[in-house]
Amino acid sequence: MSETALKPESGPDAKRWRALVFIALAQLMVVLDATIVNIALPSAQQDLGISDGNRQWVITAYALAFGGLLLFGGRIADLWGRKRTFVTGLIGFAGASALGGAATGEAMMLGARALQGVFGALLAPAALSLLAVMFTDAKERAKAFGIYGAIAGGGGAVGLILGGFLTEYLNWRWTFFVNIPFAVVAALGAYFVIREPAGGRNRSPLDIPGVVLSTLGLVSLVYGFTRAESAGWSDAVTVTMFVASAVLLAAFVLTEAKVKSPLLPLRVLTERNRGGVYMSLGLAVIAMFGLFLFLTYYLQIVQGYSPVKTGFAFLPMMVGMITGSTQIGARLMTRVAPRLLMAPGFLLAAVGMLLLTQLEIGSSYAGLILPAQLMLGLGMGTAFMPAMSLATHGVEARDAGVASAMVNTSQQVGGAIGTALLNTIAASATTAYLTDHAAGATNPKLLQAQAMVEGYTSAIWWAVGILVVSALIAATLVTTGHQGGTSAPADSSDGVEDEVKIPVMAH
Repeated sequence: MSETALKPESGPDAKRWRALVFIALAQLMVVLDATIVNIALPSAQQDLGISDGNRQWVITAYALAFGGLLLFGGRIADLWGRKRTFVTGLIGFAGASALGGAATGEAMMLGARALQGVFGALLAPAALSLLAVMFTDAKERAKAFGIYGAIAGGGGAVGLILGGFLTEYLNWRWTFFVNIPFAVVAALGAYFVIREPAGGRNRSPLDIPGVVLSTLGLVSLVYGFTRAESAGWSDAVTVTMFVASAVLLAAFVLTEAKVKSPLLPLRVLTERNRGGVYMSLGLAVIAMFGLFLFLTYYLQIVQGYSPVKTGFAFLPMMVGMITGSTQIGARLMTRVAPRLLMAPGFLLAAVGMLLLTQLEIGSSYAGLILPAQLMLGLGMGTAFMPAMSLATHGVEARDAGVASAMVNTSQQVGGAIGTALLNTIAASATTAYLTDHAAGATNPKLLQAQAMVEGYTSAIWWAVGILVVSALIAATLVTTGHQGGTSAPADSSDGVEDEVKIPVMAH
C-alpha cells in the first residue's frame, strides 16, 4: 500500500490551528464547569430552597450523567462524525446552562445539571478525538496536545477564580450563563473551520448491550463513591452500588469480548501503553481533586479568604500547569520516551503534595502553599501532556472517539473517587483529633480549626502515596519510544482497511 494511501486525502488541514482554538475553548468550558458551580452552590442552595441533604445532587447529577455516558458519547462521535457530535454537544450544553441559570426550583436545577452532563459526555470525547485525527505530524501534535493538556489540567483553577468573581460581584446564575457565549463561539467556529479527515468513521451497528451495561456500571461506581462521602462506606446502599458496579462492568467486559462490533473494543484497553496511561491518569486525578477540595476549604474556612481571593490563590498551580505542559512536555515529547516525562512529572507533583502535609493553621502562603502549588502544577502539566497524546497515539481512526472517551472516563471516575475517598479520610482524622484533644481544650474554635487542618494533612499524605503509585505505573507500563517519528504500533485492524488508520508518522 502506498504512503499516500495512509494520509488524509488532501494532506493536513490548513485550518487546523484555528480549529484548535475552538476545540480548546470547548474543553475549557467543560473543565470550568467541574469547579465553577462549587463556589456558587451555597448561594444557589439558599435562593432555590434546596435542602442540605439534596445539595450534593447539584454536583452529583452532573457527575453521574457525564461519567456514565462518556463511552457512549465517544462511540457516537466515531459513528456519527466527530464534528457533528462536537457541535451538537456544544449547542446542547449551552441550552442546559441557560436552563440552569434560569432555574426556579430544585427539580429544574437538578434536571439542568443532568442535561449538562449528557451533552458534556458528547462534547468531551469528540473534542479530544478531533485533535487526534487532525494533528498527525509529531511536532505539531506535541504543540496541540501541550495546549490541550494545559487547559485540561489548569481549567479547574480558572473555574475557581471565575466562580468567585461571578458569585461575589454578579449572581450565582452567571456561573451557568457564562457557558453560553463560550459554547456559541466554539460551535460557530467549529462549524465553519473544522474539517474532519475523510475515512475515519466507524459505521458498525451500535452495541446496545454494551451501552446499557457500561452506563449503568459507571453510574453505580460514581454514585457509590459519592454516597460513601456522606453516608459512609458501610452504608447498605453504598455497598450495593459497589457490588452492582462490579457485576455490571464485569458483564460489560465479557460482552465486549464476544460481540462483533463492541462499544469499547478491548484492543483499545489491552495495548500496554494506553492501559498504563488510563491507570496513571485516573490515579493522579484522585490526588488532584482531593487537593482542590482541601485547599479551597483551608483557604476559605481556616484562613478566611474570600471566594475571589481563594480563586487567585490557585493561580501558581495554573501557571505551573501551563509551563509544564507547553514548555516542558510539548518540547520534549518528540525527543524522549513518554515515561521519562510522566514518571518524573508525577514524582515532582508528589513532592509538591508532600510540602502541603506541613500545613498548620497559620501557614505562610508565600513560604509553603505557593512553592507547593508551583511544583504540583509543573509536575502535573509535564505528565498530563504526553499522557493525553499517548492515549490516542497509534489508535485506529475508527476507535479515536472511544479511546478519547476512556481518557475522560478515567479522569471523571478518578475525580469522583478522589473527592469521596480523601474527604472520608479527612473527616475520620478530624473526628479522631477532636476526640483526643476535647478534654483539655480551652478554645473550642481553635480546636475545631486545628482538627480540620489535621484532617486535611492526613488526607494529603494519602494523595502523596497515590501520586507515587501513578509514577510507578507510568515508569513500568508505558514503554513506547518518543513520538517524534515512530509511533506505537497501531492496533490490529480486524479486517478494516489501512486507509482508515490515523497517520502517526511524522510527515
